[in-house]
Amino acid sequence: MSESQLLGESSDLYQQVQKVVDIMRPAIQADEGDIALRAVSADGLVSVELMGACVTCPASSATMKDGIERILRKRVDGVTGVEHVGEELMGAEDGTLVSLTGSTPKVSPLAS
Repeated sequence: MSESQLLGESSDLYQQVQKVVDIMRPAIQADEGDIALRAVSADGLVSVELMGACVTCPASSATMKDGIERILRKRVDGVTGVEHVGEELMGAEDGTLVSLTGSTPKVSPLAS
């Protein structure tokens, strides 16, 4: 995404996206992760950064497409897609399955 295509933080589209990201943030934080809006392009591509537990979570790619992108496209006219920027997300094939039951995380290696 080139700098000339980025919308400023004062644009209506950016503000609408920020409001929805702020609504989603507590759910992501409840799982020890976080999300930050990094950019919105004039063609509707939203750049977000998933942080914390999201980086190593095997479900982060699904969260991005099936959750964050779906919600943003439904709630904000003009959003055409969502991309992750920042630290590379760990896919299920690379990491471990984590179950946050109770207050103690239980980590188990992925089956081959």
